[in-house]
Amino acid sequence: MKHWKFAVSSADEAPATAPILLQGTVEENLQTAADLGYDAIEVHTREDVELDYDAIRAAYQSAGTRVSMVITGRLNTEGMCSLIADEPYIVSATMDGMRQYIDMAQKLEADIVIGWVKGNIPKGGKREKYLDRLAKNLRILAAYGAERNVRLSLEVINRYEVNIFTTAQETVDFLEKYQLDNCYVHLDTFHMGIDECDPVEAIRASKGRLGYFHLADNSRRYPGSGQFDFSRILNALEEIGYDGYLSVECLPWPTGEEAARRAVMFLKDLSM
Repeated sequence: MKHWKFAVSSADEAPATAPILLQGTVEENLQTAADLGYDAIEVHTREDVELDYDAIRAAYQSAGTRVSMVITGRLNTEGMCSLIADEPYIVSATMDGMRQYIDMAQKLEADIVIGWVKGNIPKGGKREKYLDRLAKNLRILAAYGAERNVRLSLEVINRYEVNIFTTAQETVDFLEKYQLDNCYVHLDTFHMGIDECDPVEAIRASKGRLGYFHLADNSRRYPGSGQFDFSRILNALEEIGYDGYLSVECLPWPTGEEAARRAVMFLKDLSM
């Protein structure tokens, strides 16, 4: 079995309803992740946060962990921004915010996830018009990211939360139709459990385009606590040659650190 690189979700603070396991500064969370047996953390934050990059680089050296990904969702959930908004000033603010995220990821030597901030098509809106707009804006951001060695991964989210990119195939088709370079697919087992008929086929459909992978069980608690067959999922990831991080993003039950500990123990045992 392949030796996987494991990451864990983190933030400065988060409610108990969010799938965030570690809370604190980036440098604190890097050390906690190392103590738990992880290789990296993903960072959920705002685009304008002031990070202590010197302390983070020192933590890279002392803890041996890294930042795997910068998650951009708060630009939408807190900042009310969207890449397909009808209001030009909202799109402008979104593009500015996304450039800030890319600059942050460059300093952290990480990539970014684009999930909620891509926006939703308004009721009655013409789908093609909004996808054209999204592709236009993503092309600009992808080029900006490529200049800074930062990749963009588009998150596939379930249909109860979004109305764009709810399956792997839909997302791959979008990237290929618009010929978007430096853009990849981000899959999450929790969302896949809702909208994919077969997670293995979804993974296979993403071959060559898979940029990031989230792990949670069917209840969105830690992997190994529920019904998903993670052995089958890991085998499929190995089959397509995925060599990125496997990041645990699940609910903090019974606590964040305990969920993180149980998850990585289960996943490492499964990988032996």
